[in-house]
Amino acid sequence: MSVLKRSPQEQAALRRAKRTLDQLDFYPKPVNIDHVRILHVPWLFTLPWFKRFHGYEMGPLILLKRPVQDNSPGLIAHELCHVWQDQDHRLSMWWSYVRGGYAENPHEIEARRAAAAAS
Repeated sequence: MSVLKRSPQEQAALRRAKRTLDQLDFYPKPVNIDHVRILHVPWLFTLPWFKRFHGYEMGPLILLKRPVQDNSPGLIAHELCHVWQDQDHRLSMWWSYVRGGYAENPHEIEARRAAAAAS
């Protein structure tokens, strides 16, 4: 069994966001943060596709433009909500972005609700 090497700030941010999501009834099973990591990767957000984002979810990874402690609890909850969606229904989640785009995507609307609940 491998142990994730999370910083105290990363652990605190994940626990706080999980507490927020645990109060929401979006999916039958609660979000599992056992294998979730938050990584600060500022170079990624210099690339054309990513410039408009402050955070991005890729499966169990939450990628951030700024160090974890410099982000709002709402942003972490938003991205963790995407992790939760991915855990619950990966294929249909990703397909919804191909089919319906970003701004009015139901998964984005749901993640925005999670962010608002964290504020």
